[in-house]
Amino acid sequence: MIEKEKEIAVDQQAKKLSSPSAKIIHKAILQEGEEELSRPSSALFWSGLAAGLAMGFSMIAEGLLLAYLPDEKWRPLVSNFGYSAGFLIVILGRQQLFTENTLTPILPLLHRMKVATFGNVLRLWTVVLIANLLGALLMSLAVAHTQTFDRHVLNAFAEIGHMAMKPGFVTTMLRGIFAGWLIALMVWLLPFAETSRIWVIILVTYLVGIGHFSHVIAGSVEIFTLAAMGQASWLSILTNYFVPALLGNILGGVTLVAALNHAQTISGKHTQEV
Repeated sequence: MIEKEKEIAVDQQAKKLSSPSAKIIHKAILQEGEEELSRPSSALFWSGLAAGLAMGFSMIAEGLLLAYLPDEKWRPLVSNFGYSAGFLIVILGRQQLFTENTLTPILPLLHRMKVATFGNVLRLWTVVLIANLLGALLMSLAVAHTQTFDRHVLNAFAEIGHMAMKPGFVTTMLRGIFAGWLIALMVWLLPFAETSRIWVIILVTYLVGIGHFSHVIAGSVEIFTLAAMGQASWLSILTNYFVPALLGNILGGVTLVAALNHAQTISGKHTQEV
């Protein structure tokens, strides 16, 4: 009897020390997705607006580092750590970011394929995307039309914007797929990251930044600032960056993370049932 109790205790301790299974992570994100879909549109809007404004600090932090670092080959390796600033604020502050929502509310939809659920996902996506873009626009106008930053810092912001606009439509969309993939993977990793949450956010978003992968909200701050400075037309930034980045982020987040991780969980469940 005593030996059996010891064996049970050892098994329980092993479960505590072992990494959570994909099924447990899936369930945690599924529950979070259900909560997000139940939130009223007004709450989603204000949270999304705060996120759009906060994402401006990714450009600001990166631009400040670019402006004050020497013009050497290694400069991007350091300056892109600033790209993580906005994501840290948004994710730790539990604000609504569109690219996170390419995973979280999609799991309830994959779990329950109904017209009502699909409509609710579209409602969440629409409200959050509009709010994010409005916040990004307000931040870019504040940066471009106030005396907050010195001229050499504004030049660094413009350099970031031109870099974002440099690739063509297809390349921007492909880079957007990688960005959407990575951000959705980050969301998948966070529920059980515990004390490593900050490092997960920094490392994943640093990879997005250093790879020049197109993130529709962080990039919108950059291109909106460029247009607000009069260095690009509003039509060109929408067609050459915003549209392909948006499509890429959705494809990367929904297809490569949400659908695949849902599939592996469901397949595992079916195997266990057999």
